[in-house]
Amino acid sequence: MRLLIHSRILRVFNWVPVVAVFVIPQAVQATQWHATVGAQSKNKGDQALAFLPNEIWIHAGDSITWTFPVLEPHSVTFLTPGQVRPSFVIGCPGATPDDSAFDASACVNSGRIATVGTTYTVAFPKAGNYRLVCLIHVNMTGIVHVLDPSEPLPHDQDFYDAQAADQQRDLLFDHDGGLARKFREDVPDDSGEADAQVHNHIVVTGTGELVSTPGGIQSVSLMRFMRPSITIHAEETVEWDSSDVSGHTVTFGQEPPNVTPQTPPSANVFADPDGARHAIISSTADNVHSGLIAPAAHERNGVPQAPAPVAQVHPPVGVTRFRVTFKTPGVYPYICAFHDELGMKGEVIVLP
Repeated sequence: MRLLIHSRILRVFNWVPVVAVFVIPQAVQATQWHATVGAQSKNKGDQALAFLPNEIWIHAGDSITWTFPVLEPHSVTFLTPGQVRPSFVIGCPGATPDDSAFDASACVNSGRIATVGTTYTVAFPKAGNYRLVCLIHVNMTGIVHVLDPSEPLPHDQDFYDAQAADQQRDLLFDHDGGLARKFREDVPDDSGEADAQVHNHIVVTGTGELVSTPGGIQSVSLMRFMRPSITIHAEETVEWDSSDVSGHTVTFGQEPPNVTPQTPPSANVFADPDGARHAIISSTADNVHSGLIAPAAHERNGVPQAPAPVAQVHPPVGVTRFRVTFKTPGVYPYICAFHDELGMKGEVIVLP
């Protein structure tokens, strides 16, 4: 009986066709990650100059979309290893299209973006660690770690959203009071006396702080003239001192067309022996443009020593003081040509 059953089983199996099963690996789905560029306070005066967050881990084949939520211009730029940093006016040259791929063989650059809500996407087809910079703000960097798809990722999008919110809060809410303290300390007593010393007529031009993170450098800038209204007498001089991580201008009357940090001072600006720029205004109808006033870049190994200010009209870097002597009474409004849309404006009231 057992033999008969076994025989029947054998005959059944002999008639069953052999089916080969092949397991086809599914392609790994690329992920779209999201981050932001910059943030600001409600009055637009405090500007977080930062990639939020400024360090992200993704897989090869993934993309990151950066959103620009502020009027302050920024760029998303990936330079090739050893590439000399260009100005934002030059770019890569120029800008590369949205959704460009970066693998360190050629630079990718969003160009100058100052339209709220703009997005820019970069794809990363190859594993590696890639430095992210803003060509407009020298102390604004980040890094993207691109891992092989077989490697696990340490964080998800929710983590990066929370980290971006934390970094934004830390930059915009001045927990240590540093920016506010500078605001108070830099406002000397201005009695308006005719014989007031020139050092009492100083306007601190912006203020800021640098913050270092494992992913790079972030900064916050208070884009305001610390004494938005100052009163002096005719024949006296006001001095604007740069105290910010960003560059600014002091511009009276008509600003130059298409003004950039490379725009030179107006022709009526000369240089004092200590390297400060100086102009004389004789009428409320005069036009005066200081050009960029900003501290020199930080010293770094492998780059030329930054020159100290010298007696010339348009030094390449490091001009931090601008002076104007006012000859006639009147009200003289002025702006920072880069940040007037953020509310960086002031006035000089000149009495007889």
